[in-house]
This record gives sequence, structure tokens and C-alpha cells, in this order.
Amino acid sequence: MTTLTVRRLERLRESLYEAKIANGLTVYVLPKEGYRQTYAAFTTKYGSLDKDFVDPETKLRIRVPDGIAHFLEHKMFEEEDGDVFHRFASLGAQANAYTTFDSTTYLFSSTGNVEENLNVLLDFVQNPYFTDQNVEKEKGIIAQEIKMYQDTPNWRSYFGLLKGFYGDHPAAIDIAGTVESIGKITKEDLYQCYRTFYHPSNMIMFVVGAVNPERVLELIEANQARKSFSDRQSITRFYPDWPERVAVRQTESQLVIAQPRVLFGFKDRHGAASPGERLRHDVTMELWIDAVLGQGSSFFHELIEQDLTDQGFSVEYEQGERYGHSILGGNSKRPWDLVERVCAELERVAKEGVDETDFMRAKRKAIGRFVTLFDSPQGIAHVFVAQTLREIDIFETLSVLEDIHIDKVNEALREHVHEDQFAVSLVQQLGGGKCDG
Repeated sequence: MTTLTVRRLERLRESLYEAKIANGLTVYVLPKEGYRQTYAAFTTKYGSLDKDFVDPETKLRIRVPDGIAHFLEHKMFEEEDGDVFHRFASLGAQANAYTTFDSTTYLFSSTGNVEENLNVLLDFVQNPYFTDQNVEKEKGIIAQEIKMYQDTPNWRSYFGLLKGFYGDHPAAIDIAGTVESIGKITKEDLYQCYRTFYHPSNMIMFVVGAVNPERVLELIEANQARKSFSDRQSITRFYPDWPERVAVRQTESQLVIAQPRVLFGFKDRHGAASPGERLRHDVTMELWIDAVLGQGSSFFHELIEQDLTDQGFSVEYEQGERYGHSILGGNSKRPWDLVERVCAELERVAKEGVDETDFMRAKRKAIGRFVTLFDSPQGIAHVFVAQTLREIDIFETLSVLEDIHIDKVNEALREHVHEDQFAVSLVQQLGGGKCDG
């Protein structure tokens, strides 16, 4: 059996076990003594951004339709003799999957039959079944899903803002694609993407819960030994250059909604050069955003008191290898006043610096949130797989948080808040006419 290495995380009182088996699959196990729930995530480094690549067999560069990674995720649950969800349910497990810009994850959670469920997870993800008929059927299902999301103000405003930030860059495209783009997908496209990105060497398995690491590895190795895989080959992917400026300063649309919804923010000028730098950048960005605009800030309560927004006002920073941006906003009867007020506050803080008390509050909150993350198998799995595929060591987060100085936070704020990187996405009330501003 492959040797398991163990990393003791003394301050978190955790132990992370890791092994890379013969076919290239990397296995991580985080045992949680006394927990009833076990959570397993089988993830490939393949998401909606990966639409331009070299086929490892033909050596030809190909470009596939938008939304194909998400489409493939949907189709993986269908087998020739039935639906995988029924198999998980019969074993007392809940299964699901999700696609992001840079990864696709298949998962289950259960309080029993863990070994049986692990085998089901491995087997269905490694046994694709696509036919002309089931692909055509899925197009109708996903088309309805796309239309449903397009009628949702949160989704419409979010992707409207990404379009403003990135224009034609893949980071601006709905992960599900469009009705037109998924209409072009064929079973051959799906098999080609599967063959390219679903090799074990491009995937990780993360298991967290009341499990024995040695037994988990033994089971996974035995499962993989029963299957054959092609030789491992590196994947050549192509991405457009990072856009220097925002593509569109302002996007607007209309829906039947109770009040307008506005999202706005700033695109990063460039991506961080290394995984360690991305982690530090992510931490500094999250700290100033929470300190200045978070729900614990005095400014947030001013916005509520002035009736510029409601408790749903949110602030966040999103970062990957190919994108990075802040997103602020929410519902507002006076959206342009909200935008103007927040931007004025950001300009003030950029000049004067983040208040030391607010900084320490945000820092303590972030440390507490990170530590308590390990109380949730689902929460730690979601963060772990996302950051690991980006080559970021999440267990360095605590030391980065503790060591971060307010000067670095102010520097990150000033670098980020620039007019030429700013965009707004407004969803107005249908028939409501032009909003203020």
C-alpha cells in the first residue's frame, strides 16, 4: 500500500493525512474523532474557464462551447442502468455536485456505509455514460435551469458585474453557459473533455469525518487497481490575457422585482504571482472589506439607518488564478445613492487608512471564523479542495492572519480601489423607469 504521510496541525488539534497512489490520484484524509458525519469530495481541476486546450490523445488544440464543464457534471450522474442518486440514497447518503470557474466536485455526506459510498463515488465519476439521446434530453433540462437563473436578481446582477469587469474573458461567462452554447454540445465533446480533465492525476479525493485514514487509502487503492487508465500527461490550457481595465463601466437590466438590486466593485489590476502571495492577498482584502463595510462596522449601520439598503447588503472578495474582484451591494430603493455613498467612504478610508479598532475586530473575527470552520466537515471540505487545487495551503491561513499588519491591509485597499477598475451592475424594476442618479 502507498505510504501515508501525516501533517500534525497542533494549534488546530488536527492531523491531515496525504498519499499519492500509482495512477496519480492524490488522497487527503482529515479524521474527526467523535463526529457522526463523514463528508467526501472527489474533485477535478476543471471548470468553466477551461474551454480552450490541447486534446492529450490527438494533440490538437480545441475550443469547446461555453457551459460544457457544468453540462458534464450533470451528465455524470446518469448511468446506463439508472440514476446514481438512488444508489447513494439506498446507502443512507446525500449526494451532490457543483461546478466553479476552475473545478468540478462530486460529493456525498453520510453517517454510515462510508466504505460503500466511497466506492459508489469513485465508480460513477470514473464511468461516464453519454449517448446522443441523453445529451439532447439534458439540453432541455439545463436550458430551463439557465432561464430560471436569468430571472433571479442575484444571478442577473452578479454576472452583469462580471461582464462589466471582464468583457469577453471566460471569467465573465455564466458557468452554465447560454441556451445557445449548450445547444452545440455533443456526446463527443463531453467524452473529449472527460478524457482530458478527469484523469486521476488531475483530481483529488478529500475525506473528512469519523474515518480511519489507513482504511480509507486501502479502499481507494483497491478500487483504483480494478481500473485501467491512460498514461499521465500534462494538460495544456489556454486563457486570454488578464484584462487591463474593466470592459463595461455600467450594465443594466430589468426584472419583475420588489425593489432594485445593485452590485458594484473593483477588478484586480493583475493576478498574484504565486500561491503564497494569493493567500496573503486574499487575507488582506477580506480584512479591509470586513473592517470598513462588514456588518460589524459602523458604516454598515449608517447605510441601514439612511435607508440606502437592508440587512442583505453583502461584501466579499473573490480570487482565483485567472480572476480577482471585490463585490459589494444588495437591494436598494436608491441604488445610485448607495453606490455614491460607499465609494465616497472607500475614498476616505484609502486616504486616511483603516481604523485600528475596526482592523482588530475584523482580524479577530477572521481568526475565529477560520478556527470554527474545522467544526463543519462540509465547510472544511469546500474550502480545502478549492484552495488545494489552486496550490494554496489553507493551513497557513492562521499564521498569515495573525502576522498581518494594518499597513499591508491599507496597501491592499489603496491598490484595489481605483476608478479605472470600477464597475456597476443594476437590476431595475421592470416598468419602473430610470432610477435615481
